[in-house]
Amino acid sequence: MSHQLVIVLDFGGQYNQLIARRVRECGVYCEVLPYTTPLSELKRRSPIGIIFTGGPDSVYLEDAPHYDPAVFQLGIPILGICYGCQLMAHTLGGRVTEAQNDSAREYGKTVTYYDTSCKLFHALPQQSISWMSHGDYMAQVPEGFALVAHSDACPNVAIADESRGFYGVQFHPEVNHTENGVEMIRNFLYQVCGAAGDWNMGDFCKRTVAQLREQIGPEGRVLLGLSGGVDSSVLAALLAEAVGDRLTCVFVDHGLMRLNEGDEVEQAFSKWNVNFVRVNAEERFLSHLAKVRDPERKRKIIGREFGLVFVDEAMRFGITKQDFFAQGTIYPDVVESGMGGQSAKIKTHHNKALPKKLLRQFKGVLEPMSYLFKDEVRQLGRELGLPEYLISRQPFPGPGLGVRILGSITKEKADILRQADFIYRDEIAKAGLDSQISQYFAVLTDSYSVGVMGDSRTYAYVLALRAVTTDDFMTADWARIPFEVLDRASRRIVNQVRGVNRVVYDVTSKPPATVEWE
Repeated sequence: MSHQLVIVLDFGGQYNQLIARRVRECGVYCEVLPYTTPLSELKRRSPIGIIFTGGPDSVYLEDAPHYDPAVFQLGIPILGICYGCQLMAHTLGGRVTEAQNDSAREYGKTVTYYDTSCKLFHALPQQSISWMSHGDYMAQVPEGFALVAHSDACPNVAIADESRGFYGVQFHPEVNHTENGVEMIRNFLYQVCGAAGDWNMGDFCKRTVAQLREQIGPEGRVLLGLSGGVDSSVLAALLAEAVGDRLTCVFVDHGLMRLNEGDEVEQAFSKWNVNFVRVNAEERFLSHLAKVRDPERKRKIIGREFGLVFVDEAMRFGITKQDFFAQGTIYPDVVESGMGGQSAKIKTHHNKALPKKLLRQFKGVLEPMSYLFKDEVRQLGRELGLPEYLISRQPFPGPGLGVRILGSITKEKADILRQADFIYRDEIAKAGLDSQISQYFAVLTDSYSVGVMGDSRTYAYVLALRAVTTDDFMTADWARIPFEVLDRASRRIVNQVRGVNRVVYDVTSKPPATVEWE
């Protein structure tokens, strides 16, 4: 490897890949490995630094994940975050216990005080907000460690043994809620590990294209499941760079697209020098989704039917078991589906529910962007020369309106939501807010409310509007849209969309909610 490497050891937290993303933001190449990775493999890779992640376990329990203590004898700087901090303390002779009172447990935004003589907090404010999420407590820190940060409730928010390059923090510097968190990670990389900053998205692009060419081979072909969204569009460009006209892009119109979206996708990709195929499968999908109310079943049905359509198209084009299937999976899809290390499953994304028949049809599945976040995918698109209108498109989930219609799905409901969603997006664009909000859309709830129109009683659907701001879609805040914009959208929807008589606005952040409602 021609560039320096930092390894993130995954102990099962929700934000583990986000740590890697922050490291890459700082210009240092990073890989996430499970905590079961042998010490010999770490030595072979020669990292300049190691980061222990957070996790849901308590380090003092017998079945909690641990790591070979010899890692502390390698002479490599180590940063422990949350569980990783407690693991460091526990392994090196400290004592970690369950918090004995509520004040010692800390969750959410917490005022924190830092010793700025410590390299980790070099040139940072002495007081700022950190994002805490721990119910355990370091009752005794290991010998040789100093206390370098505290809060009003906790005297040992951060510990450091600077002579050995070991640092531990009980908060999460990788999330946006921690002020100066990225600068803390940057300090660990450059002040402690001596990073040179020799990695960027251009390097990832070149390396990935070369890897794809080698994996696919000189004769292999690729069928890409194309939604027309940012992720699959960027992947189409990446694969086109790798294999040229041996790429076939299959766009499945499942009847759950936004208003006019199928035609827009077809028009956009007709200008590309790729094999583009549009499959109209509305009846197929809606018939399988009829009377299905459970969101997990919906996602799995949609994933299965997508896969079976791709199998049909592969057979039609003579694509064989020597060829590959590709999809635009990115990291939030992986971690929410419970496939990122030990992370808990939040919901199954359609592209993580592929049928076995599809897997048997192809030599393998290509997901070269599965370690990237949305903003990194956009950076990759710019490296590949994609037009900005494609790169900056509003994210749209593969299941489409299927996860924005609560309860059972029908064509009537889809048509109602299509119209309402179009009006909402139109008002956001007219207000000039479309570039300021990360994602915005309408949700057709499964609730009815009483209304009055023209002096008559109505009993119709409640429609919810959702808008969030985020960098990575792992955490998100609800967007503060001006009331007059919401007012215009609400009045237009109620007046123009039959079947809706009430509009509400979702003011819930992620966590505790997810961006989508299902």
